[in-house]
Amino acid sequence: MIRTLIADDEPLIAAGIRTVLESAGDIEVVATARDGREAVRAARLHQVDVALLDIAMPVLDGLAAAAELTGTRVVLLTAFGDEENVRRAVRQGVSGFVLKTCTPDELIRAVRAAHAGQAYLSPAVTRQVLDMAMPGDDERGRDAAGRLATLTAREADILALVAEGLSNAQVARRVHMTEASVKTYVSRILAKLNCTNRVQAALLLRDAPFPPDARP
Repeated sequence: MIRTLIADDEPLIAAGIRTVLESAGDIEVVATARDGREAVRAARLHQVDVALLDIAMPVLDGLAAAAELTGTRVVLLTAFGDEENVRRAVRQGVSGFVLKTCTPDELIRAVRAAHAGQAYLSPAVTRQVLDMAMPGDDERGRDAAGRLATLTAREADILALVAEGLSNAQVARRVHMTEASVKTYVSRILAKLNCTNRVQAALLLRDAPFPPDARP
């Protein structure tokens, strides 16, 4: 069972999330919290595997709480228009981002992916981050280009699809591979680029797109 914490200062939303997660069969909600400080204490007390945190909470917000939860996978709940917090979370390297308007299936996938050590990002969140990203300066662009140059042509193709916000399953269908193979490729890409999650890798691509004739 995946031991999960829900932290949200709106009881009705927390109750709805709990119902969705516990319907999955392999997820157990072992604690709830109404603010970030309470979430940190509960996560440590109950040895939580995945903490699902609302970004906007009193006392300690979701990002500040995530920074204290070392050893616990964190999925953040966010909303459109929350660009600065999403940007901070991307840099911080949390395990996942989902919109509060996501489907129940997507919420379950996010928790499972985080538990498995993967980064899960709602496609809409990926697009939001890319849309708000400003083109990099020359120095950052050169750094991004140098890191991207370490990728093979196949890895570059897969990264381009990830940057569109596609899930591993969607990428697998596009490139005619198994989802497991795509997962392996994505892990390798992140390691080569020294990126914590998919959005960081996508932002590199935004800073220095692959020239058509320059792929290795």
